[in-house]
Amino acid sequence: METQRITELPLRNMDKRPRKRPRLTWDMPPPPPPPPPSKVLSAMYCGQDFGNGVIPNYAYTNLFYRDFPVPRNGSPPWRPDDKDGHYVFSIGENLTPRYRILSKMGEGTFGQVLECFDNEKKEVVAIKIVRSIHKYREAAMIEIDVLQRLARHDIGGTRCVQIRNWFDYRNHICIVFEKLGPSLYDFLRKNSYRSFPIDLVRELGRQLLESVAFMHDLRLIHTDLKPENILLVSSDYIKVPDYKFLPRSTKDGSYFKNLPKSSAIKLIDFGSTTFEHQDHSYVVSTRHYRAPEVILGLGWNYPCDLWSVGCILVELCSGEALFQTHENLEHLAMMERVLGPLPQHMVVKADRRAEKYFRRGMRLDWPEGATSRESMRAVWKLPRLPNLIMQHVDHSAGDLIDLLQGLLRYDPAERFKAREALGHPFFTREPRRCGYPL
Repeated sequence: METQRITELPLRNMDKRPRKRPRLTWDMPPPPPPPPPSKVLSAMYCGQDFGNGVIPNYAYTNLFYRDFPVPRNGSPPWRPDDKDGHYVFSIGENLTPRYRILSKMGEGTFGQVLECFDNEKKEVVAIKIVRSIHKYREAAMIEIDVLQRLARHDIGGTRCVQIRNWFDYRNHICIVFEKLGPSLYDFLRKNSYRSFPIDLVRELGRQLLESVAFMHDLRLIHTDLKPENILLVSSDYIKVPDYKFLPRSTKDGSYFKNLPKSSAIKLIDFGSTTFEHQDHSYVVSTRHYRAPEVILGLGWNYPCDLWSVGCILVELCSGEALFQTHENLEHLAMMERVLGPLPQHMVVKADRRAEKYFRRGMRLDWPEGATSRESMRAVWKLPRLPNLIMQHVDHSAGDLIDLLQGLLRYDPAERFKAREALGHPFFTREPRRCGYPL
């Protein structure tokens, strides 16, 4: 959610509980038989260039695109969408006369992403093809509006994804992005979830907060910050010794880990982005990065993005998601285990859906309300936040713990703002450099 693959190493002594949401397979279903000539429809192309941009959270490839000749024919014969409204295609054919399909890069609830060669610009791009369903088409048009607004203000495209082109093709909204490297999640996964060095985490965190501050200045709330939605600009990496594994004798080379050559990142996926004045009562954010005010039904605003940033920084330092859960009560119990008890003023204001998570409206219904012993063990094994960080960080631990305690404050009114966090000593104090370019 690749044609080039890094060999995945076996995972040892790791939690076997589900990590984040299940990933979808990239296997493309076989194309259906062609429709009768009477049902052939013409394509509609109505795009416009808007500058440079980046791809959503999808992997990368290493094809030699100069070997692909520009086809003489235009668009392929019309064929019906699959049962879920996804565009059905074949590798090598055109997506409008301008774009030649090279590979499938990923898919999600919104649709799928194809790697294509732009015959006009002579470069490789990634095209997000939205499902031909009304609500997804509407969401895509809102995302385009957000992308264009970001492009107008993000001079040089150094912070967030910028839209390059968009068009409506056979009832599918298609958004064209520049092709970049893998997501931070993909990089962690290919490293068997080994953590990043603290100095690299500092550079990644600084850029992430700058992107969030930039969005908040434009009165935009991302609402779905997570490692999958943060892309490295370059896919280049180096292998370095993993000192935690050096004392062991291994046959698979697991005493080495990969590190990106450059720390440059960009924030992507604005399909869930909302404006400050819009309704903020519904549930937002992917589970593991969801703020407590969202779970308690208290409404949300800019601070929900900062909670997500805190969870992401912990994950980059430890290699694993901070709150690996798929259920609200267990999620709240994990929060209390790591961060201490929830404030009573927030518990009292919890909406009706969240009242069931508390005994007599005051104390969290845990462990009495746990669904299984496995669930209780998952909570009990979590350390307090300072202990968790000190297990993985060899220096700057004190500054990082203090920063995270500001980002992970329960009360959104007391939580660090993005620019306030950027002024924290974790970023301003002179760090020990390890050669990661800004």
